[in-house]
Amino acid sequence: MALIPTSPQSPEQRQAAQEDVFVREVDDAVRQDQVAQAARRFGIPLAIILVLGLLALGGWLWWKESRESALEQQSEELVRAIDQIGAGNLDTANKALADIAKDEDGAAAAAAQMLQGGIAGQAGDKARAAEIFSGVAGDASVPQPYRDLALIRQVAVSFDSMPPEKVVEQLKPLAVPGNPWFGSAGELVGLAYLKQGKKDLAGPLFATIAKDEEVPPSLRARARQMAGLLGVDAITDVDKIIGPDNAATSVVGGGELQ
Repeated sequence: MALIPTSPQSPEQRQAAQEDVFVREVDDAVRQDQVAQAARRFGIPLAIILVLGLLALGGWLWWKESRESALEQQSEELVRAIDQIGAGNLDTANKALADIAKDEDGAAAAAAQMLQGGIAGQAGDKARAAEIFSGVAGDASVPQPYRDLALIRQVAVSFDSMPPEKVVEQLKPLAVPGNPWFGSAGELVGLAYLKQGKKDLAGPLFATIAKDEEVPPSLRARARQMAGLLGVDAITDVDKIIGPDNAATSVVGGGELQ
């Protein structure tokens, strides 16, 4: 098949095509120039920011690793101090706890201070123990469970010299079922009620503690006895309390409890 000859471009068409090529070349040149200017203007600052970011990341990773290492060391020192306390070497334990107690980490320092307070209490220095516990309880950087426990320990060592209404005021918010420290705080509040002559409040509180299975058994037993002395029934399962062997020996005659 024969090709159909194309008509030659007119001078105007050739000029338009040349102008179009020229415009595209100029546009490409302008873009290249803009890229070069942006690189000259922002390249160095961006490089500095990138370097600083890498340095910051490296510094944070180094700090994290060193901090974890420090925490592991503190944990080991706390364990050694506890071993010394168990062995009766209170002075040695107290010295080992001194540096940790000054640390900026709230939890580790609080744990060390709580042990120091316990040592002071064992040594008979109730004023010093109460001071240490009070410091932990009032430190906002310390986790709340530590602060609550410190408050209970502070009240416990100061109970004999504290007005009972002050004991109730400080511990009543913790002496509620469901609170992790319900048993310990509730027992002190109940004793404070007794000092105030409020047996009608103390008895039911001791009974509630005795019936709470989240409370340690030894504390529940004490609360059960106190509730019984105050005329409040705190026994929910007789067989569970006295045991099957004791229950069997208490049945006589026609099977009636004596």
